Amino acid sequence: MEGAQGSPPVSRSPVPGSDEPAGAARGPGGLPPGESEGCARPLETAPKKLCGYLSKFGGKGPIRGWKSRWFFYDERKCHLYYSRTAQDANPLDSIDLSSAVFDCKADADEGTFEIKTPSRVITLKAATKQVMLYWLQQLQMKRWEFHNGLPAAPDAALAGNGPALRLELEQEEAELEEFLCPVQTPPGLVGVAAALQPVPAQSSALQNISLKHLGTEIQNTMYNIRGNRQAQGAGHGPPGEDSPPSGEPVREEQPLPPNPSAPGDDPADSAKPAPKSSLTANLIQKAKRQNNTFPLFSEGLTRNRTAQEKVLALEQQVLILTKELKSQKELVRILHKALEAAQQEKRASSAYLAAAEDKDRLELVRHKVRQIAELGRRVEALEQEREGLVQTASLREQQVQELQRHVQLLMDKNQAKQQVICQLLEKVTQDFMQPHNRPPAPPDAADRDFLSQQEKMEHLKDDMEAYRTQNRFLNSEIHQVTKLWRRVAERQKALLMKCAYLQAKNCQVESKYLAGLRRLQEAVGDEASECSELLRQLTQEALQWEAGEASADSGVLSPISEYDEYGFLTVPNYEVEDLKLLAKIQALEVCSHHLLAHEAVERPRRERWAALGELAPSAELKQLLRAGVPREHRPRVWRWLVRRRVQHLQAPGRYQELLSRGQACSQPAARQIELDLNRTFPNNKHFTCPSSSFPEKLRRVLLAFSWQNPSIGYCQGLNRLAAIALLVLDEEESAFWCLVAIVESIMPADYYSKTLTSSQVDQRVLQDLLSEKLPRLMAHLGQHRVDLSFITFNWFLVVFADSLISSILLQVWDAFLYEGTKVVFRYALAIFKYNEEEILRLQDGLEICQYLRFFTKTICDSRKLMSIAFNDMNPFPMKQLRQLRTAHGERLEAELQELEQLKAAYLETQASRLPAVPEACASEDELDGEA
Repeated sequence: MEGAQGSPPVSRSPVPGSDEPAGAARGPGGLPPGESEGCARPLETAPKKLCGYLSKFGGKGPIRGWKSRWFFYDERKCHLYYSRTAQDANPLDSIDLSSAVFDCKADADEGTFEIKTPSRVITLKAATKQVMLYWLQQLQMKRWEFHNGLPAAPDAALAGNGPALRLELEQEEAELEEFLCPVQTPPGLVGVAAALQPVPAQSSALQNISLKHLGTEIQNTMYNIRGNRQAQGAGHGPPGEDSPPSGEPVREEQPLPPNPSAPGDDPADSAKPAPKSSLTANLIQKAKRQNNTFPLFSEGLTRNRTAQEKVLALEQQVLILTKELKSQKELVRILHKALEAAQQEKRASSAYLAAAEDKDRLELVRHKVRQIAELGRRVEALEQEREGLVQTASLREQQVQELQRHVQLLMDKNQAKQQVICQLLEKVTQDFMQPHNRPPAPPDAADRDFLSQQEKMEHLKDDMEAYRTQNRFLNSEIHQVTKLWRRVAERQKALLMKCAYLQAKNCQVESKYLAGLRRLQEAVGDEASECSELLRQLTQEALQWEAGEASADSGVLSPISEYDEYGFLTVPNYEVEDLKLLAKIQALEVCSHHLLAHEAVERPRRERWAALGELAPSAELKQLLRAGVPREHRPRVWRWLVRRRVQHLQAPGRYQELLSRGQACSQPAARQIELDLNRTFPNNKHFTCPSSSFPEKLRRVLLAFSWQNPSIGYCQGLNRLAAIALLVLDEEESAFWCLVAIVESIMPADYYSKTLTSSQVDQRVLQDLLSEKLPRLMAHLGQHRVDLSFITFNWFLVVFADSLISSILLQVWDAFLYEGTKVVFRYALAIFKYNEEEILRLQDGLEICQYLRFFTKTICDSRKLMSIAFNDMNPFPMKQLRQLRTAHGERLEAELQELEQLKAAYLETQASRLPAVPEACASEDELDGEA
């Protein structure tokens, strides 16, 4: 079978692979194609057009076998075309070399090699081993030039693109020389000279015909027959018309002007009569027809070399100047685009500000919508290109792995053969050194034995050399394919960065659009019902925008997915329409920050964590934890942090023992646990989906903790702490010990007790720290009589589990599990500092309270918040925190004792007023005690 690809487009190009003068076939060093400078500069001496006859294995049934084909390489497409003869007008098929790998087998026939593409394997055979190695090395270099964007022939074009590309090609040649010494150009078997050679003989003409491409064969045959008839008819004409100088390539020493016109059009041709016989005329006419088919031969042989070198030098200068002019034009074009963008932005802003009516403003808004749609289409195109590169990279990786396995097998086989050779050599040596140890043999038998052994040794030496050559070539192929794979990976990375940047810009534009709609809603109000209805409709469309896009094309990345990587809703589902729009704006800003920071921050952070190795307390680890742990490393890091906290409490089988205890008898806190299970993170799909296993895991963790710490049992808020641990660690026992570490090791005692004493103390400490760090804000809140403890008490009790978005929340927990409660104070202060200006702008107590309900969800920039917490809030000594806790704890204890005394006095007063009803008083005391 001739190939698995479809038939190539029919082309009427001249000789396949021969579209430039013969003089251009000279290497950069000026050597003709048949010569070489040796191993120092081998590939520069190769002909610029890679073409020649090879045998291709294919066909079906009785005609299956080796078929002679003319192969020629197309630099523009990186395709290797082939036809039956060099004179055929249309190629039979082509081989895509851009994603192909090459292989040669030492145990196959001499000169046999393979080209492996993702869709098929083509087996070829060259005339000699030298020709095979030459083809393989040239195909490697052509593939490298194509992937690196190097221009294909002539040298002037390469020089015009600067010395960098030439240097890169020379470096690749030098690297390939380290594996396999370059092969000299086989004279007459490849390149221009091979087309003038007779077609290699086959066993039969029928066997050489391609039945798969029968239509192309018929076209080529008809074309050749028509050409032969024209040659026969022209052979009887005037001899002067059949004797142009270009028809005599042997007379190359005559200086001829480089005339690009056809030989028959030159009046000087007819002025030189040369009597010839009919046979000679026919031969010359046939050569003339071939030269018209292959202008490479006719034009190259009539061109003066000295004039050609001058032309090439001038072409180099023209290309250099053209490149400089092109770069200058590109710079001017970029500056024009930047100026146009700035002017358009200025005009848009001026038009928006100068618009007298709301309709004009709405028209401007619609224009922005069209711009957003255009950006979305650009993102889709880039994503499709990225997917193509990913598929190409995976194919390259599979090919490299296959080659590596093949090389390993060959090395094992080579080693086994070397061992056999050594054993044979030892045996031969022993036979020659100890001739008397064996019975004397007849001279003829000894000679035959020696000759057979010598012949075996020669065969083994040949096999060793063949395997050594094969091993060197395969090493060079693996080296180049690996480099190409790395180039593809780098291009993929650049495209991903570009795609992320465009997605971030798209999110920013959409966020500004939604913010503009919100401001227009506030400005219009209920004054114009028609305009208000239109704004409401635009807002509804914007809120449902991405859901429609995602359902229309599931293969395109949506800037905002419905859930994040831990299952939390990215856009909170608020009931109030105004808050829905605000939530969408906030989600877009979060996505924009994440995309812009991915390459600049996330990638270096992931690399630092990957290189960290074994975890141990250090200043570097503290800084890494403050910056956040990558998702793939977070479970391992959290387990290590929890183990440091509870290693004195952990015992093998402790968790299972607590679970079995809960099955044996009921826990008093079980009822409250059941009530809180359904209220745990209603915005997380893992706890709201009926088929999820997380609620059942959470129930077991909380019941086990109630048996682990009976003094607390269960306190509202523990369900959210355990749920965060489950989402990250994904194991019940690990989440249980994480909850134990927080309650019994990190947080102060009585933090989750029935009186919540330590929690109240921390609220008073926070008030003091806010007065010290943010005096303007505290004065403003005091002026409007706003009590922050209604907001901040829950922050401390569940460590911001209900307040911050998941990406920032888990970053807070990373540092909290390592450093303790001081991190909670730092981030509480940082949150108020982050939004201080917005709060100071509000001048109504009720408006401030409404803003404080959801303002933590508007925080998008995790790096800014972390910088405020650990830089702007300094100094923050732990000694000061302990002193404040001690002082407020003593003050709170005194207040509680005073309350108890007042309560006791009140009860005594009530008892003295009702002396006639002692039983009722007693029952009241009992009820009060129970309360």
